[in-house]
Amino acid sequence: MTDPALATPRAPSRPTPVPVRRLPRFGFHTHTERLNGRVAMLGFIALLAVEWKLGHGLLIWP
Repeated sequence: MTDPALATPRAPSRPTPVPVRRLPRFGFHTHTERLNGRVAMLGFIALLAVEWKLGHGLLIWP
């Protein structure tokens, strides 16, 4: 068996630095495009639900 008093002490580990993410200020970016796509899908589904409930389309030609 190994005696814990004779074991070599371990060096204290340094914490791993966490990089700071800088968000972009303008332009096309993944997170904004994903959010825009999700909102567009919700709007399209809402439009279909309203048209189904009313029985006719909202976007009709006069």
